[in-house]
Amino acid sequence: MVDISHKKSTDRFAKAQALVEVGSLATIDAIKRGKVPKGDVFEMSKAAGLLGVKKTAELLPDCHPLPIEFTGIEYSIEEKTIRIEVSVKTHYKTGVEVEAMHGASLVALNMYDMLKPIDKKVVIREIKLLKKTGGKSDIDQN
Repeated sequence: MVDISHKKSTDRFAKAQALVEVGSLATIDAIKRGKVPKGDVFEMSKAAGLLGVKKTAELLPDCHPLPIEFTGIEYSIEEKTIRIEVSVKTHYKTGVEVEAMHGASLVALNMYDMLKPIDKKVVIREIKLLKKTGGKSDIDQN
């Protein structure tokens, strides 16, 4: 890990996205109506994303353990695509970009796992950082 002992703690924020594209509008309908056999896709996937954010440092060797002060997970649906946005905040010496992207990827993976029994054409696309503030540089790709 990089030595961050000399750094000062500042407010840090990151927002990441993942896109999940399903093969049919019937899949979107099943999600909305709560008819997916494995359960509530949005709630189960949110739980997976929260765990992903919290466990990032345990799974990625160069990530520092840090205090997560907020994690938000939002969904929007356009046609056959579900947009996942994960926001993470902390007050620490290093940023939370990887935590946000890790959370978004686990939300998407959980959706894939829950939807595969009813839709064989689910695809995960565009896991990326949308915004980062705090630290040396800010990024805004919204």
